Amino acid sequence: MAFPLLAAIPIIGDLIKGAFGIIDKFVEDKDKAAELKAQLQTQFMSLDYSAFETEINRRAEIITAEIKGESWLQRNWRPLLMLVCIAIVADNYLIGPYLRALFSFTSPVRELPERLWSLMQLGVGGYVVGRSAEKITSIWKNGKNGGANEG
Repeated sequence: MAFPLLAAIPIIGDLIKGAFGIIDKFVEDKDKAAELKAQLQTQFMSLDYSAFETEINRRAEIITAEIKGESWLQRNWRPLLMLVCIAIVADNYLIGPYLRALFSFTSPVRELPERLWSLMQLGVGGYVVGRSAEKITSIWKNGKNGGANEG
């Protein structure tokens, strides 16, 4: 992709890749396809991302305040929550089945709530988006065209 800045934003990068796939599928003329892709990239680059940047900065400030908090619990509740979720999944899908097989006993396999999966996706996704936001902010502040190799 010609614009690593846009590719670093997960949602926008996915949209561009999807649109490129549609162009490749339905436009047989390679020159016309390249022209359409260039126009699409230009349109995405001309959009105002200030609201996105403001939201990322707001979230970063909240996390920074938590990390710098005086209470141990305030600093560590997010990682602890993710560790608990991982322990629940590991018990249900890794440890439990092996123990049942090893000791030949039966115990119910608990169906994990959809909200637990959503919470895990949010936790992991928050980290990924946070890291992407750091890179994007670095690119914007430093005025680079690249930056994909940073961090």
